[in-house]
Amino acid sequence: MMMNQNNRYEVRKHHDVFTLYTLTDTATESSVTICPDRGAIAISCKLYGEELFYLDEATFIDPDANIRGGNPILFPICGQLVEGRFEWDGAVYTMRNHGVARNRSWDVVSTSEDNEASVTVRLRSGEGTRMEYPFDFELLFTYALVEGVLHIRQTYHNLSERSMPIYAGFHPYFRINESKNLTYGTDATSYLDYNDNQVKPFEGQLELDGLKESVALLDTARRDITFPGPNAAGGIIRLAYSDEFKYVVLWQVDGKPFVCVEPWMALNSALNTRVGLPLIEPQGKLEMELSIGYTP
Repeated sequence: MMMNQNNRYEVRKHHDVFTLYTLTDTATESSVTICPDRGAIAISCKLYGEELFYLDEATFIDPDANIRGGNPILFPICGQLVEGRFEWDGAVYTMRNHGVARNRSWDVVSTSEDNEASVTVRLRSGEGTRMEYPFDFELLFTYALVEGVLHIRQTYHNLSERSMPIYAGFHPYFRINESKNLTYGTDATSYLDYNDNQVKPFEGQLELDGLKESVALLDTARRDITFPGPNAAGGIIRLAYSDEFKYVVLWQVDGKPFVCVEPWMALNSALNTRVGLPLIEPQGKLEMELSIGYTP
């Protein structure tokens, strides 16, 4: 563990089923906890004393389960593929929903308490990832807690000798107070409803209760979105993200106290349709950022 002179920022390594890293900003009563062993997921995001993330503890401690909660990393795809498969350069591959990153252990590269509390983690391709996604890559993510805001700085390196398709994203589960029919601050004017695959007008509020599938906000120029936090007394959560995140997907599960607000680079099954599919050139890299802030 490192400690700076004024003790405002701290990075603590500890163990609770898995090895965890907790970033703390004492001046704002904020902390973020990351689990490198479980897809480098952030399982807690407490800003200004308010826990923003929902977490199903049972799915977290089960190493074979997909975690319901926190902020899973989606790479190299968001969502599902048609029949779980895609074709590339004449070969067919099978890939699980949301890609290969969220179910693998990441390495810790470094930590810092210099003007922020941060941890940098890394995922490299290997034999297992190449069976699902036939490209060599290196991902470097830095989780940084700075003045009560969580910043997730991302670098995606294509180490292959051919262009690499990628539409990465995040899947944060946000706690709610009561209703899931939230009002969103966004300039989206329409949304794609995956429940019936129809594009519908959007006027700031959506009734998510009862929907089995997600919806995707369309036609946005702004790269941020706001919505109510979990405190009944008020509070606003704000996500801000790089230009490459062109869509925000909303999703819920009936009876569970969360709403997912997910920045995505492309729509569902883009690796099948090739519509809006980003590519990283051979030996190239893509750098992006997502921030999560909260105003009580």
